[in-house]
This record gives sequence, C-alpha cells and structure tokens, in this order.
Amino acid sequence: MTSRFRVPKAELSGGYGAALRTIAKRMWGEVPDNAYVLFHNKPVMRATFSHEQKVARWKQLDPDLKTYAVMASAGVIGCSWCLDFGYFMAREDGLDLAKVREVPRWRESAVFTDLEREVMEYAEAMTATPPTVTDEMVARLDQQLGHAAVVELTMMVAIENERSRFNSAMGLASQGYSDVCELPLALPSDA
Repeated sequence: MTSRFRVPKAELSGGYGAALRTIAKRMWGEVPDNAYVLFHNKPVMRATFSHEQKVARWKQLDPDLKTYAVMASAGVIGCSWCLDFGYFMAREDGLDLAKVREVPRWRESAVFTDLEREVMEYAEAMTATPPTVTDEMVARLDQQLGHAAVVELTMMVAIENERSRFNSAMGLASQGYSDVCELPLALPSDA
C-alpha cells in the first residue's frame, strides 16, 4: 500500500532538510513519510521529534509490552503506517517477530501470556472512543507491573493515539518498513 499524502509532500530543503534526511536514513534507511508532512511546520516538527527523543528514554515498562500496546492501539485506529513502522522497530529492537506479527490478531493467537493480553486489552480500551478502561483493568495491571510502569503504559498508548491519528488523518499508509522483516505482519481474522 502506498501513502496518499493529504497535504503535498514537502521538499526537505535547506540545512535542516539535509540534516533530517541524513539522520532519518541512518536510523531507518529512508525518510519516514510523516517527516515530509511535519516539515511543513518546523516548530511542530521540532517539538514532535524532541518529544519522541524523550519518550524513547522511558524504561519503566518492559519493551515487549510497550510494543504490543503501541501496535494494538495503532491497529484499533487502523494506522497501517504505524503498524508497518512498529513492526520494523520491533525487529530493530530484537523482539520476537513471530510474536510481534500476531499483535493485530492477539485475541485469536495462542502466543501471548495473560499479562500481554491484559496490556493489549487495556491499549484497545484506551483507544476506543470513548475510552472503555475500567478500574479493574488498571488495578490488575498496577498489581502486576507497578505504578511507574502503568503510568508509562498509559502514556505510551496516549502517544500512539496521537501518532496514529495524525498519520491516518494525513493519509499515510504502510511505507514498506516491514518488508525487511522475515515474516509479514498478520492481519486480524476479520480483515
């Protein structure tokens, strides 16, 4: 699937554009489509990239759980770009891709632990409009993960909602990042 930019793809011009291209190619092999959109408003782009750098330093939540939550949220929103990029990042981070690929159909898959299922259920409940999070969900996760990890989990899902809604609204679709992975991303059984 190719992206359909709803605003014109910005030309990454000047010194800032050159730096962005260099950094993006070093980190991800190519410039992400959302960077072309964000480049239209450099203050928004700089704030977004700065925030993402800070988010990347959070370490209270297990990285596998973080990935499952983020991808479950992106799946609810239907952001194929986010799922594609998330799968690629999971590969880069050394996660079990056979398991990560099952996130879009976690309810039908037998590969997840009870805790992993609870995390994805929570991510989906947070992402629903309106949210359907219950006191019981939070209490179970808090008991198993601790306060700091539950706060991080909740913020990660909120951030993924921001990412996925932005990318979807701007017409971005799978960019092919997951093409370098050994296994294709599984589709939900109702897809």
